[in-house]
Amino acid sequence: MNKIPPIIQVGDVLLSSDIITEYFCCDLSECKGACCVEGDAGAPVTIDEVMEIENVLDTAWHHLSASAQAVIDRQGVAYTDEEGDLVTSIVNGKDCVFTCYGDISIDGKVIHNCCLCALERAHRSGLSHFVKPISCALYPIRVKQFSNGTVGLNYNRWTICQSARRKGEELQIPVYRFLERPLIQRFGKEWYEELCELASQLSSSSSQ
Repeated sequence: MNKIPPIIQVGDVLLSSDIITEYFCCDLSECKGACCVEGDAGAPVTIDEVMEIENVLDTAWHHLSASAQAVIDRQGVAYTDEEGDLVTSIVNGKDCVFTCYGDISIDGKVIHNCCLCALERAHRSGLSHFVKPISCALYPIRVKQFSNGTVGLNYNRWTICQSARRKGEELQIPVYRFLERPLIQRFGKEWYEELCELASQLSSSSSQ
């Protein structure tokens, strides 16, 4: 049996192979969006995204807590963290400032008091063209930009996502399939189709 190499390449993008081999499917009924409020830093953002967020901030403002509004008034929608990365501002060293709460319905089941993104909420209400930072949409994939222009993609295992790994395995949904839309948004449809073809080849090879 041939083993899938730990690092694979599609175009100028390097990927950890567990993006292909591991299963994942968000289960909001279990985690209730905990990734928006756990951790010690905000979501990675680009300068362009910061500008987009600032342009649509008014549309999401009324969804934000008073504490989040105060943080934004004081330091803006983003800051540079200890590792030198630009990330969304956080409240009390934890919650993303754009976290809000509400009830949502999934497959006919109402999930109460779920963590939601105020930016995405404004978009879904037709008030904004901007959805949310691509780093949020791509999670559990983390993106690393190298100085030579190469991009690295890693699968981030987080304990709060145990239910997502369990559900993904039950449904047999690999990470890259679960993240089809954001991967296409970030890298293009042609690139994603090449990834799918490579994944199929590697899967066939490893089973022989």
